[in-house]
Amino acid sequence: MSERKVLNKYYPPDFDPSKIPKLKLPKDRQYVVRLMAPFNMRCKTCGEYIYKGKKFNARKETIQNELYMGLPIFRFYIKCTRCLAEITFKTDPVNTDYAMEHGATRNFQAEKLIEEEEKRIQQEREEEELNNPMKVLENRTKDSKMEMEVLENLQELKELNQRQAQVDFEGMIGQYRQLEKREREREKEEDEQETKDMLERALVKRLRDSDSESEKEEEESSGSQSNKSSADKPTDILTTYKPTETQGASAGGVKKAKLESWEKSVGTLGGVKALGSLVVRKKPTAAVNKPSPVVATAAPSSHTDSQASKTAESPNASKPVTTQNSSSSLSLLGAYSDSDSNDSD
Repeated sequence: MSERKVLNKYYPPDFDPSKIPKLKLPKDRQYVVRLMAPFNMRCKTCGEYIYKGKKFNARKETIQNELYMGLPIFRFYIKCTRCLAEITFKTDPVNTDYAMEHGATRNFQAEKLIEEEEKRIQQEREEEELNNPMKVLENRTKDSKMEMEVLENLQELKELNQRQAQVDFEGMIGQYRQLEKREREREKEEDEQETKDMLERALVKRLRDSDSESEKEEEESSGSQSNKSSADKPTDILTTYKPTETQGASAGGVKKAKLESWEKSVGTLGGVKALGSLVVRKKPTAAVNKPSPVVATAAPSSHTDSQASKTAESPNASKPVTTQNSSSSLSLLGAYSDSDSNDSD
């Protein structure tokens, strides 16, 4: 355990590495490596597409008796992700690429083959021209002849198109101008219609505003009149009505009828009922002769009767005078207070 992290091991003085036995492993042994698919391929068994960059746990081996400039060539074994069929490909140091061997077909391989074939033909031609100058002349004459044929074919195609398609450029320009003119007229009509609609809307809005203002004024005037009429009291007719001397006894009769209706609805201001709750009659006790309160009460009652007869006879009186009941109630209150004071004495 003490030598677990030691970098330099101890070698004794008599150590001889040649005496260490060597393992006899086969040269074509395989290793398990982790790699990615170097190109797009399609499985021949199930048709599954395997895209470039797909990761696999592959087996790697060195191909025997195949070298390129001293570099070994390796073969890789992978399995299809769908059917687990075996697919093999190897390195291609000649083209700095990978070559498909078995189990799948490489996508876009036809284009690559065509490009390689063109390159091969071009190289063979250049090598032949270097060694044979007459071949250079033949190739140039062939190229010029081919170019002339291509130009002639192109000219024939242009003439054929001109015969079949006769285009009237002036007519096309005229149609285009007419179309532009119609478009301008249509836009102008739309603008005019829009302005007309806007003016009509503004006019209608003004009329509505004026109508609403007039209605508001009418409502305000009617409201003010109703307020004035409600402000008048219902008894104003009794206070404002004053008969003249020429109206005579008829006015007095009308006023008496109004007075009676007023007393029925409202009641008298100085009646006995109004002050009856304030006057408490004393319980009867021993008979005591007190002539003074009786005399005092009798005198004002006769006085009030004479005043009431005078007001009834005069036609110019504007308001009824109801002092009889008030004086009688007050006299009773005074008598009650006098009786209390006399008893206390």
